[in-house]
Amino acid sequence: MSARRAMTFLLLAWALVPAVDAAGAAADGPRVVVLGFDGMDPLLLRQYLDEGDLPNFRRFLAQGATVLPFGTAIPPQSPVAWSNFITGRDPGGHGIFDFIHRDPQTMLPRFSASEASEPEKFWKLGSWKIPRGAGKVENLRQGTAFWELLPAAGVDATIFKVPANFPPVDCEVRSLSGMGTPDITGSYGISTLITTDPPVERDLAGGRVESVYLQDGRFTATLAGPRNTWRRGDPEVLAAVEGVVDTRSRAVWLRAGTHEVVLNVGEWSDWEPVEFPMVPLLKSVRGICRYYLISTSPHLKLYVTPVQMDPVHPEMPISTPGSYSRDLAEQTGRYYTQGLPDDTSALENGFFDDADFVKQGRLVMDEHLAQLRAELDRFAKVRRGLLFFYFNSPDQTCHVMWRNMDPDSPTHAHADPAHAGRIRDVYRDLDRALGVTLDRAGQDALVMVMSDHGFAPWNRAFHVNTWLRNHGYLVLEEGTLPGDVDMLRHVDWSRTRAYAIGLNGMYLNLAGREREGIVQPGPQQQALLAELKSALEAVTDPLDGRVAIKYAYRADQVYHGDMTPTGPDIVLGYHRGWRGSNESALGRLAELEFSDNMLKWSGDHCMAADEVPGVLLVNRPVRRADPALVDMAPTILTLFGVPVPADMVGGDLFSE
Repeated sequence: MSARRAMTFLLLAWALVPAVDAAGAAADGPRVVVLGFDGMDPLLLRQYLDEGDLPNFRRFLAQGATVLPFGTAIPPQSPVAWSNFITGRDPGGHGIFDFIHRDPQTMLPRFSASEASEPEKFWKLGSWKIPRGAGKVENLRQGTAFWELLPAAGVDATIFKVPANFPPVDCEVRSLSGMGTPDITGSYGISTLITTDPPVERDLAGGRVESVYLQDGRFTATLAGPRNTWRRGDPEVLAAVEGVVDTRSRAVWLRAGTHEVVLNVGEWSDWEPVEFPMVPLLKSVRGICRYYLISTSPHLKLYVTPVQMDPVHPEMPISTPGSYSRDLAEQTGRYYTQGLPDDTSALENGFFDDADFVKQGRLVMDEHLAQLRAELDRFAKVRRGLLFFYFNSPDQTCHVMWRNMDPDSPTHAHADPAHAGRIRDVYRDLDRALGVTLDRAGQDALVMVMSDHGFAPWNRAFHVNTWLRNHGYLVLEEGTLPGDVDMLRHVDWSRTRAYAIGLNGMYLNLAGREREGIVQPGPQQQALLAELKSALEAVTDPLDGRVAIKYAYRADQVYHGDMTPTGPDIVLGYHRGWRGSNESALGRLAELEFSDNMLKWSGDHCMAADEVPGVLLVNRPVRRADPALVDMAPTILTLFGVPVPADMVGGDLFSE
């Protein structure tokens, strides 16, 4: 190599590495804060601004920020949308199409974002089985998370509870997993109601009832833990809770293991340890929970949160590095590690009334605000870095409290009018979070506020599989009644051409993909897709004659990437007010094609993407037309001078 060529090579190599100062530290700037407000809606935000609320949003606007509608995902479901944000790809690239996917070989539904598996081999000793190796938990999202590319550019990055990141991507950033992180049982949140007055319905989604009898005021109950994979049959492990009820003072004394708690009615405990023995003297699983005493008379009602993974001793990976979850707990106290802490299931199951749910939501918000302050104090010392911080509360609150403010909701008459302003109150809390950020991030920081989607009422449910059956696309086995169908069992696949699973997805029974597929790829496939799209977009609700489905998106026309063929063939995008039913999401059939939504879960966003856009506010001019979630990853990479991978379909928000 000539001296001239050697010098050119050295200059090029120098240009490709992050600029550093004489001490070896990364060069100054930029400094970027992104606040992720899940479910913040542009219409509600504008209403509350116009009505004089949200002083810190007004301050941000006065500094040059603008409220922009922000393009969401197709469909606008949180794991899908946040995967768009994370990877700069749409579902055809990252492979997350819905909360619920299906295995085309078994035709059974499964969770879309992660998968846990046990060790494959064991030594068997009587009733014990000793694992030969470790189990694993796998994040099923495809593509590169943008923050994986930042450390090489000298960027100090913290990714706080972004959804669809469990287990967290293993890389050199500080990250804490969010939505999708299970509780200690491996589920997505099973709370317990300890009561002397059990409900008639005991088969509850997201909850379990412990019926107890008081003897001299004393009771013993159990909390559910993980399955004991060290024993044959994998039995559920339980932890005992002893209690004494004092109805005169309206209090309860509790003991779990060696830890004792005294609570008055209406009082929450701190985070308390729970231990589940797996192998005597050798192995136990640690968790944490909070107790909430609802009443002592005439009946005991004691709520226990889902048992969380202890951030100090997590049983599964929830942070990078592994010490981050512990360091945060030591700084701000133990906290919810379960992905969605606001317990909507407790409200739906009747463990909570509206006031109880609001009270718990305030605890969650206070916890997040304390953690935000801690992270901003650290960020203030960072010279070149990114802080992404996530709030789940607007999403969970809008889901179950929409009925309180909306007189058109089928369940509005049963809602507590005292909480008609609860959604507004949550927006005020987010305004506080923005104010703290503007005060502490530093004047040189680029601040971005974004949401993954907006919100709308969900008043009517469309039973997709019932419609498919009524129109001859889905056929049941002989002698099967619609009510007997669950998880697509008892479907006659030899005569079925299409089926639905998940909240928005419809699939063809495609030969070569589905186990017993009959629709031939090519002309037959294309003709059936065109037929279904036309028919679905003409479906009207018999209640008022209005069209329910705005778009039956064809996946081959809206998705990009190698994962497209593995997902749904049609994605249903509903008008505001309609959504696919929970029954169809789990492969069930109902008697009628439409029904009133009588759930407390009264607000939603699993609709057409342009019905529920998110919001974007940033204190820098946005030059990209029609900004969308897929633009965030390339924008952040461009800000830090990192080349944007070719498979990202978005672009830089600050370029034409």
